[in-house]
Amino acid sequence: MNGIMGFISLWALPFIILLILTMGLFKRVPLYETFTDGAKDGFKVAVNIIPYLVAIIVAISMFRASGIIESMENLFAPVLSRFNVPADTIPLMIVRSLSGSAALGVFSDIANTLGPDDYATKLSAVMVGSSETTFYVLAVYFGAVGISKLRYALLVGLLADFIGIISAIAVCNWMF
Repeated sequence: MNGIMGFISLWALPFIILLILTMGLFKRVPLYETFTDGAKDGFKVAVNIIPYLVAIIVAISMFRASGIIESMENLFAPVLSRFNVPADTIPLMIVRSLSGSAALGVFSDIANTLGPDDYATKLSAVMVGSSETTFYVLAVYFGAVGISKLRYALLVGLLADFIGIISAIAVCNWMF
């Protein structure tokens, strides 16, 4: 079974690329011109989202430098301990909606400090997988297409993150 999966994973992407190129040639699409037009559009999108990415990076830096994360950890730890939620996971709950890389950094700290078999590490792993980087998605994707009215999308995204965290806690309490 591993041999088959290894073969598929090795050749899937080259096969897809070759298939796209073959279909383009078959339909007489100007491949190079189409590729360069797509690259130009991609570069324009990248330039358009830079201000939004800078805003996210500044917000995360402000959260870390101001000590708000540690204050919230101290504030919520007694309440969450009743639901079998370790205080070590609180920074992850706060940062996850802002940035995926910051959340992975917090998760790595938890895993390195407590070890892979600790309940907090397992809960953190499930939280990372069951929530989204709402502010990053809103900044990048909505910013790329010029959508400026984010109110309902923000509310729904944060509600989905909250439900994902609650679900992660429930599943981990049930399984571990």
